[in-house]
Amino acid sequence: MKSYVRQVNYYETDKMKLTHHSNYVRYMEEARLDFFKQLGFPYDRIESEGIVSPVVSISCEYIRSTTYPDVLEFTVKVKDITAARLILTYEAVVKGTIVFRAESVHCFINENGRPINFKKRYPEFHESLFNQKEQQNKASTAN
Repeated sequence: MKSYVRQVNYYETDKMKLTHHSNYVRYMEEARLDFFKQLGFPYDRIESEGIVSPVVSISCEYIRSTTYPDVLEFTVKVKDITAARLILTYEAVVKGTIVFRAESVHCFINENGRPINFKKRYPEFHESLFNQKEQQNKASTAN
């Protein structure tokens, strides 16, 4: 999987010229949607099949400040995938230095807001996420 790369925009900085912390949640969403697209499941396809995956929780660790015009490289990984829940991790680096780590937890619901069994309702996507997790585990064990 390729990293998601984006430059900090000037308007995303605060009075101290630092990237405002709230922007990282947006960056996480951009990286997540790019990750899904790379897996072959762009979010518009998922939604067209009647599946919504809202964020249940987010935790962030701001390690180093960033500013305009820093270029962030996000790596997204599958921490866990079940029939009802997806946990993703995020790491952002600038010039090889880690600046941000985070985790997001998602559930799966239908267009009426009712929980669904993601594994049964969308087995190809579930399997793709599960396989990605397995590949990541193998790669980390090999290192």
